[in-house]
Amino acid sequence: MSTVKPIQVAAIQLVSKNNLQENLRITEKLIKEAANKDARLIVLPENFAIFGSSLQADIARGESEASGTIRSFLSRVARQYGVWLVAGTIPIADNPQDNRPYSACLIFNAEGEQVGRYNKIHLFDVSINDRQQRYAESETFQAGEQVVTVPTPFGLLGVAVCYDLRFPELFRIMFQQGVDIIALPSAFTKTTGEAHWLTLIRARCIENSCYMIAANQGGEHSAQRETFGHSCVVNAWGEVLVLQESAPGVVLAEIDFDKLSAQRAQIPVAEHQRFFIPPVL
Repeated sequence: MSTVKPIQVAAIQLVSKNNLQENLRITEKLIKEAANKDARLIVLPENFAIFGSSLQADIARGESEASGTIRSFLSRVARQYGVWLVAGTIPIADNPQDNRPYSACLIFNAEGEQVGRYNKIHLFDVSINDRQQRYAESETFQAGEQVVTVPTPFGLLGVAVCYDLRFPELFRIMFQQGVDIIALPSAFTKTTGEAHWLTLIRARCIENSCYMIAANQGGEHSAQRETFGHSCVVNAWGEVLVLQESAPGVVLAEIDFDKLSAQRAQIPVAEHQRFFIPPVL
């Protein structure tokens, strides 16, 4: 059985808009609430700090340095509240060969040190039947190239973002590395979320014998954009442990590593795997 004690984790749900300081204020309020309820690992949603702003390019350039406004805020709150923080996504423009920023997810430890960064790999370029109709993320972001897992005091943590959820091979690479928990910051649309959100999350957890902390945006951001919410924590058996349908808030659940070990022992997928995915894109 596992020697790691159960831990409390949290997914924070937001309805971020284009006001950076207000978004950060609400984010800190909810981080504090989660920490006061003993959360040790907190996941923020995609675009938590800025959503649909014309200032994105300026923000992205400023965040290329660790002293950027958002990065400094994240380091401070992780340290102040003593939590591991998977910090949703922020735009970071630090590739001199491409003027488009990355949609970057930064991971901070409880001392406020950045210990990982995942640049979103799969960009949302789709046409769907909703108010916005067309999404072309690759016009404003460049794609990442590296699968990321980070050692933590409570197991191996993997990171994926939103549209990544539809690409099971990404999660299989993390599985092959021994991932225990996957953080999924998201801004899943209302239309696609209603159809696929929970189904895909549960499938990825079952396939890869892991927990997932899925933090989604959850409401109306503008006349054109609405997100699905339903932030949740799901275990390796595919059980939804906690869920919030809409509006800003905190969802908390316990991750029990003895139960995870027991679930893996019942169906030892890792022992039976016959095909393996190379970790290089």
